[in-house]
Amino acid sequence: MEPLYQQTHKQVHEIQSHMGRLETADKQSLHLENEIQASIDQIFSHLERLEILSSKEPPNKRQNAKLRVDQLKYDVQHLQTALRNFQHRRYAREQQERQREELLSRTFTANGTQKKILDIANMLGLSNTVMRLTEKRAFQDKYFMIGGMLLTCVVMFLVVQYLT
Repeated sequence: MEPLYQQTHKQVHEIQSHMGRLETADKQSLHLENEIQASIDQIFSHLERLEILSSKEPPNKRQNAKLRVDQLKYDVQHLQTALRNFQHRRYAREQQERQREELLSRTFTANGTQKKILDIANMLGLSNTVMRLTEKRAFQDKYFMIGGMLLTCVVMFLVVQYLT
């Protein structure tokens, strides 16, 4: 049991050092993650074997052996959780980068919006003549609105002059 325990204990320490490198590695992190996960899986199989061997120890050593195996199991579970947390952070970071790139690639101009509206109207089957008439009408409506506002201001000014 002792050689397998020592080997497993050494692997746990190696994974801990790999986890430290995982935080600083950027491009090769996926490869390193896979290596760590494979090592953790191997350690879990060693722990199953160690549990069987610890139950076969003499009664005076059995409790100590089980305690050591439980401590290793606890350490490996924490390493597994740390790896999952790192993967979750990496996934969230990648998703944020994708969303950022998507937002940066969008155009927020009025011309772009007008072009999209024209494209949609074209898909709906409106002819180019009808669309040009609609644009001309919108242009004329803008001048009517400005004229109406100026006329209202003049009338308000004359009313104030007349009443005072």
